[in-house]
Amino acid sequence: MAEPFHPWLESFLQRINSNNLPSVSSLQQSLSDSVLYRLWHSQLSSRLLDLQSRLLQAKGQSFYTIGSAGHEGNAAVAAALRLTDPAFLHYRSGAFFIERSKQLPGSTPLYDMLLSFCASSDDPISGGRHKVLGSLALNIPPQTSTIASQLPKAVGAAFAIDLSKRLGQAGSWPHDAIVMCSFGDASANHSTAQGAINAACWAAYQHVPLPLLFVCEDNGLGISTPTPQGWIEQSLADRPELRYFAADGRDLAQSYTAARNAAQYVRRKRQPALLHLSTVRLFGHAGADTEAAYRSKIQVAAELELDPLLASTACVLARGIVSRQQLQQAITELASQISRVAQVASSRPKLHSAAAIMAAIAPVKPAMPAPPLPLPAIRSALFEFDKHNMAKPQHLAKLLNWTLHDLFAQYHNVVLFGEDVGKKGGVYGVSQHLVHAFGANRVINTLLDEQSILGMAIGLAQQGLLPIAEIQFLAYVHNAEDQIRGEAATLPFFSNGQYHNAMVIRIAGLAYQRGFGGHFHNDNSFAVFRDIPGIIVLCPSNGADAALLLRQAVQLAAEQKRLVIFLEPIALYMTRDLLSAGDGGWLCDYPTPDTPLPALGEPAVFNQGPAYEQNRAARPQLAIISYGNGYYLSRQAAAELQSAGYNLRLLDIRCVVPLHIDAIVAALDGCQQVLIVDECRRRGSLSEELFTALHEARPGWYQLSRITAMDSFIPLGTAAYAVLPSKQQIMDKVLQLIEQTPKPSAATTGAPL
Repeated sequence: MAEPFHPWLESFLQRINSNNLPSVSSLQQSLSDSVLYRLWHSQLSSRLLDLQSRLLQAKGQSFYTIGSAGHEGNAAVAAALRLTDPAFLHYRSGAFFIERSKQLPGSTPLYDMLLSFCASSDDPISGGRHKVLGSLALNIPPQTSTIASQLPKAVGAAFAIDLSKRLGQAGSWPHDAIVMCSFGDASANHSTAQGAINAACWAAYQHVPLPLLFVCEDNGLGISTPTPQGWIEQSLADRPELRYFAADGRDLAQSYTAARNAAQYVRRKRQPALLHLSTVRLFGHAGADTEAAYRSKIQVAAELELDPLLASTACVLARGIVSRQQLQQAITELASQISRVAQVASSRPKLHSAAAIMAAIAPVKPAMPAPPLPLPAIRSALFEFDKHNMAKPQHLAKLLNWTLHDLFAQYHNVVLFGEDVGKKGGVYGVSQHLVHAFGANRVINTLLDEQSILGMAIGLAQQGLLPIAEIQFLAYVHNAEDQIRGEAATLPFFSNGQYHNAMVIRIAGLAYQRGFGGHFHNDNSFAVFRDIPGIIVLCPSNGADAALLLRQAVQLAAEQKRLVIFLEPIALYMTRDLLSAGDGGWLCDYPTPDTPLPALGEPAVFNQGPAYEQNRAARPQLAIISYGNGYYLSRQAAAELQSAGYNLRLLDIRCVVPLHIDAIVAALDGCQQVLIVDECRRRGSLSEELFTALHEARPGWYQLSRITAMDSFIPLGTAAYAVLPSKQQIMDKVLQLIEQTPKPSAATTGAPL
């Protein structure tokens, strides 16, 4: 070899040569010679890859050393499953990945994994963006450094497989598939894991099909913190809705038998099960982990003797499958092969440009035709429940409801779910009558757990359905935001655009709710979404825009596979009037389903005041930029200022993430004075980004100012309006800005863009 073996491999070969291997009480007769040898080979391949990664890291060529050493018994789990069973893997599942690759002729797992270790742009799953275990062909959606965050979406995927069968929809995975999800013993204590396991049991208790195999790989350590002995069994074995199986990960035959029995149970019963696989963690948590800081040498040495590879090697030799000499030769040849492959992988190109790195965040998909609109007769029957209102202008909530009916009729793979969305129709009635029209398989009441709701959305999306998840209140999403940030939004990035989480998440939020208080039901901050790459956040202020933007959200999810947050201002749901009681100024006609959609990011423009051209020299035009409740208040302020002769241009930006600043600048044509009215808090609000972006777009041109809410939570009752922008504040600010601005000169008025 051009390079020396890793010290562990030298020791391993010496132990084989001297027959210093564990005693074999059972020759694992339940495994055939060929299966035993194949599994052993997968285990060895995984171990040698781990060692090679550390050798590469020492040269600065590898960037990830959380290995699978001691967990290689999960190769037996892979052997017990089908290629078409989606697997959401723990990061110590290298042997599982290699064993599954053997089910697909032509796979090159050694090269693929080494490309990933070396962060090469040739890496077939992430394109060099992260070391992940994933493959579209192997039905392994990639996970990053998971701390149970993959469990909710695994529950969602399991639910989605049987749901797609009930709906007659072809899915990414066959209708008889089961989902496998592995995680560590320390992660089992995470609230995300507990919530996901509870959700699976909640469904199973009601006899809802949920074919999911949880695999807890229990090595007894959470980095340096020991898991109490017996804790996993104590906490998970006695749940009647979750069938419990257990195996010693050192024993391939026992692990394979338990995994096969568990998989058969899940596949036949369509109910969840847990496989508790006892493992050992070798070589520390990762390359940088120094075990001596928290474990004694005696403990470390004792666990080295529990190495599953020693046990399976002893079995291979005891069964006489190969001779000791043949085995040593096979090991050295595989080690040499991996070393050679590593040299090639480490020389392959890396990502260098920001454009190449970011290309996978939201890759552009080919245009595709939308499903045909429902026939008039179908729509007539669909809206029979509300036919007396169809010709009348309606408020925002009503038009959203009608839009959902039309979308359900057009897109047969749309599924709406969340708390109370069924017969109750949601807290604010937005989903009323949908369950009666389309059934309980498309309008689904969930348990009260936002992590499970968002995990369900991810699972449905990956099965090819088009999920519309409802989060009851904006602040509720904070309980589960990592399912959006760390799971749903990252999947295209970490899979180089091969996987996606196309979905619409409807969230009722923002402030100005009379009588409501506290941050949980009257929350005026959506900053959590604004720094997540790739997502879109739409926010309508009126019913007509709500209908058009919700159709746009579904179209973006269906065609471009985008993750869209649809933020619905609660205070405007039922708002009917604009200027005075009974004027109906905020009611809108329902846009028919064939109404053209606005360009994404194009603001709605409304001009209020005397003809601008007649007053250009006397009164320069001021523009107000806002959204949601702020736009509603700005319209009220502009109407009152009109009587004094002021010309105002109002922009409702509608698409608040990402800001399409070129479209906003174009809509500001002729306006130098710009007032941003932002109902969110001063610190961290959209107004900060708008202020900066407009200045960067046209340095020195705009005279910018802003009104925001105070940096406060929302109090109860009328006190809320003391910390939120008001119509009077907008009017006062407009007058202040106009009166303090010098009369424009011919050199500046109407300066070209």
